[in-house]
Amino acid sequence: TGNAMHAISERGNDLYQSPPEAVRALLKAENVPHRVWEPACGPGSIVRVLRESGRDVLATDLVDYGTLEQDHFGVDFLIPGIAESRFDVSRAIVTNPPFKNVHEFVERALSFSGYVAMLLRLAFLESEKRRSILDNGRLSRVHVFRNRLPMMHREGWEKTTNSSAIAFAWFVWDRTHTGPTELHRISWEAA
Repeated sequence: TGNAMHAISERGNDLYQSPPEAVRALLKAENVPHRVWEPACGPGSIVRVLRESGRDVLATDLVDYGTLEQDHFGVDFLIPGIAESRFDVSRAIVTNPPFKNVHEFVERALSFSGYVAMLLRLAFLESEKRRSILDNGRLSRVHVFRNRLPMMHREGWEKTTNSSAIAFAWFVWDRTHTGPTELHRISWEAA
């Protein structure tokens, strides 16, 4: 998920690396399944934390950033059948999808995975267009960061900032969920 203020033409592959602290916070808040697919892995910031926690992670992306060994690139998550023909994708999905395709990423993930966790801007909740994925009864938990995440810069951005001006949250869809969506406040900083 990136900053919508940057023009799509400037954002290229729309790569905004997730801070490892955000993934660690998810692991404290959620019982993330052992087998995970990270379909927009980029250079691997989410993958590394999940693997360090002992999870079996399938890492794929359209682009090979040359930072993850023994992983798979040139895989377009949004094209049905491509990944499924090459890999066992019966896994939970944990990702920070490209902002320009966020709706499509969520829809595609929900079409076959029973557990989906996506790091998204909190403003993702503000849309009539997303009713089918937000009001379908499967959005089980939203973990809002009570403190802003360390800055997620797009690939190639030279300026530095300590924290993001954008509010982020982990959105978790669970096929077994019933009832209203639960809202939780979490921190990425050590307690």
